[in-house]
This record gives sequence, structure tokens and C-alpha cells, in this order.
Amino acid sequence: MAREPKPRGSKASRTSSVNEKAAAASEGAAARAAAAPPSGSPRDRVIDALFRLAEDHRWDEIELGDIAREAGVTLAELRDLFPSKGAILGAYSRRVDKVVLEGTTDDLVGESVRERLFDVLMRRLDAMTPQKAALKAIARDLRMDPLSMAALNQVALNSQRYMLAAAGISTEGPAGALKVQGAVLLFARVLDTWFRDDDPGLSRTMAALDKELERAGRNANALSDLCRIASPFRALFERVADGPRRFRERASRDRDDRRSDEDPDEDYAPAI
Repeated sequence: MAREPKPRGSKASRTSSVNEKAAAASEGAAARAAAAPPSGSPRDRVIDALFRLAEDHRWDEIELGDIAREAGVTLAELRDLFPSKGAILGAYSRRVDKVVLEGTTDDLVGESVRERLFDVLMRRLDAMTPQKAALKAIARDLRMDPLSMAALNQVALNSQRYMLAAAGISTEGPAGALKVQGAVLLFARVLDTWFRDDDPGLSRTMAALDKELERAGRNANALSDLCRIASPFRALFERVADGPRRFRERASRDRDDRRSDEDPDEDYAPAI
């Protein structure tokens, strides 16, 4: 007796079965990804976690526990890595510094200082592009927090000191500190334009940077002239300021000489 063929399912039922299998495979892949250890060093994961959170949350809403969970580390591990959110921003700035400095070559050695600094700062903006949205939000939130701004200014000073060095600009001497602080203010003004510049070619940003560098060049020339004019007065001031120190040293030597002329045993008599 011939065996009756088993009925085949409809096209709709077969499609449903395929979809169910695909969904199950997707869930399995997601579970395996969740179980897998996060990639990257713990420091980089924490930095990246903070910036992901900053895209959707105000700065004062982000807790240390949120950062630890987002980065896949414990609070104890986070504490070993960073003492605060500000310290994480500092580490991010150093990471950007490293990218810029590692990309610095001798190709622009023959160019003007202005061209070299333009290249360095544009490469810095390129390195910051993946975090642009988060940086814009953080800058907006911290603008009214003077203590945080003061701390970030110190971070920016350290970064810009190396940016100037990469462009072959001296940061030592009487005018060194002014150059570095000027670079911080210059870059902050350029950032305001960069945050609003949606052009992939960054035409507005480059125009703003070029304008700021032109103004900085004029200020640097004026500062150089001022330092040259003030040089004789600075030497005079240093001699005047050094007078009290020399007087104290001479008085101390006189006291030592008088003490050596006295009976050396008198200082020890009370202890006998």
C-alpha cells in the first residue's frame, strides 16, 4: 500500500519558521556579545563610556556608577583608574595629544610658524571629531561652572604647550606662559565655530582658525617688542629683588662667625 505524502507547510508558515530561527540566532549573538569581555584597555573604555553618556545626558547627571557600568568595570577599578570625571577629561585630552604628536612630521619644516600651527590645530580637531557631539554638550554644561572651567584650563594649558612645541614654537622664557595661555584662548574660540560647522570640509572652522592665527601673530610681535623694551628694567628689578636675600645671607654668615669665636662648650653646658 502506497504511503501518503506528508502535507507540506504553507509558504507563510515556512517564512514564519525562518524568521523565528533568525531571531533566535540574533538573540544568541547578542547574548554572546554581552558575555564577551569588552575590547580595549580599561582606561580607553572609561574615556569612551563617558563621552557616550555625555551625548545623551547633562554633565551633572552623569554619575561615576553610570560610567563604570557603561565601561564594563567595577567602581573599585574605576577608582584605581581615575579619581573624578574631570580626570577622565584630562586623560582624553592626553589621548588626543598623543594622536596629534605621533602624526607630526618634518613636512612643514620650511613653512611659516603660522602654517605649522594651523596644521597642528586642524589635526587636533580631526582627532576630536568622533567625540564632537559630546564635547559640544560638555562645553555647554560646564560654561557656567567656574571651578570646572579653571580645572579644564589647566588641562588645556598642558595640551597647548605640546601643540606649540609640535609647531616649533618656544614656550620657555618670560613670554612662554603668555604664549601657552594665548593658544588656549585661541583654540577655545575656534572650538565655538567648529561646534556649529556642519560642513565636512570645515570651511568656517578653517577661516576662523586662520583669522585667530593672524591676530595671534600681531599680538606675539607686540609681546616680543615689549619684552625687548622691558629687558633692562627686568634685570634692574631682579637685582633690587635679590638685595634682601643677599642681606639675609650676609647676616647669617656674620652670626655664624661670631658663634665660632665663642666658647664652643657653652652651647652644650645645659645638657651636661
